Amino acid sequence: MLYRHGDVLIERISALPTATPRPGHTLAHGEVTGHSHRFRDPHSVQLYQHGATTYLRVLNDTADLIHEEHRTITLPRGDYRFWMQREYSPEAIRRVID
Repeated sequence: MLYRHGDVLIERISALPTATPRPGHTLAHGEVTGHSHRFRDPHSVQLYQHGATTYLRVLNDTADLIHEEHRTITLPRGDYRFWMQREYSPEAIRRVID
């Protein structure tokens, strides 16, 4: 299952790899607007880092991902990998700026 929340892509995975817990409940900050992709209840999720890849575990039955400019999405309990969407331009492949 793949979810999209603005420029953040979230993929459900079967299990987390060995990863280090990361503090916080924000997936990404908007560079232009200052808005953020974050979870309504900070205690409903745990973030993890493994190399350059960031993972998420939903601890409650569900967790609401919110942003000022996007519709709220609800993720069910489970493990996820997330990353920022990229776009192509003739100059380079670059991360989408929110």
